[in-house]
Amino acid sequence: MGELFQLLKRGNKSAMLAAIVNTIISIIKGAAFMFTGNVAMFAETMHSLGDAANQFFVFIGSALSKKAPTEKFPNGFGRLVNLVLLGAVLIVGIMAFETIKEGFHHVVHPTKSGGFMINIVVLAVSTVLETFVLFKAMREILHDLEIEASGLNVFMESFANLGKAKPATKLVFMEDLVAAMGGLLAIISVIIAHFTNFHQVEGIASILIGAMMFFVVGKVFLDNAAGVIGQADEEMENKIGTLVMADPDVKDIQGITVIKEGEDLHVELEIEVDPKLTVAAADDIKDRLAEKILAEKGVVDVTIEFDEEDEVMTWQPRSESDADRK
Repeated sequence: MGELFQLLKRGNKSAMLAAIVNTIISIIKGAAFMFTGNVAMFAETMHSLGDAANQFFVFIGSALSKKAPTEKFPNGFGRLVNLVLLGAVLIVGIMAFETIKEGFHHVVHPTKSGGFMINIVVLAVSTVLETFVLFKAMREILHDLEIEASGLNVFMESFANLGKAKPATKLVFMEDLVAAMGGLLAIISVIIAHFTNFHQVEGIASILIGAMMFFVVGKVFLDNAAGVIGQADEEMENKIGTLVMADPDVKDIQGITVIKEGEDLHVELEIEVDPKLTVAAADDIKDRLAEKILAEKGVVDVTIEFDEEDEVMTWQPRSESDADRK
């Protein structure tokens, strides 16, 4: 039990905060739906409930993924967070389906809902809380990447660097971005339905909220399916390759692979050196390079192999445009 508590302390804090906030929000929204019968409020209740369950599982997965390697699992548990996220999006997918189904039913059979002020106040407070969690996720993305920003730059930099974020933080970011947008959409639909006879607008809002939830499901599924298989980090390959080639004893790089498993990076490297080097000298090179590579953020292990110099340059650094095209 002691090890479990230590692991939980290292879980993704954004996911835990989001899970707590969305649990509170889902209870408030659910109570408001029971009093008013507003279908847009139902959509938002399902949305927040799905997010809360999802983010709780993400927190557990991010914590357990940090468990140290064992004899039975020598490569560690880094990919566990990807597996948990794949399971977690199923919850959001089910909630999205129910949201769209209820919205469609309301479009076909529109009914007038009551409790206008209750709906507006609950949705407004919920949107503010979800925006707060979204901002915390933005801050965590920048903190993890060691990027300094303030004011509007927090929004701009977090969007620009979302692809580099940890899987759990990225999920929280996307879910609460959609939640905040969904809250605004629900508020607009409630206002329109109250002041006009166009009550179908609440059902349309519910369908749109469900569609946004499905977008998150698709995006997160694709990202984490690649993580489970073992996705190469091309940007880090380029960075480590440049670092290795700066060593005076390295003549060329035959191959370099950086595999991303959850939040961990595993580096495999084959370099060319002078064939006249002694074993002791080669061992010193290996130790020197391993120390430098392990100092890079996220790298947990390095495997280095040697080959004799063939006087044919193999390694070429990728430009940023090459990485973007891929």
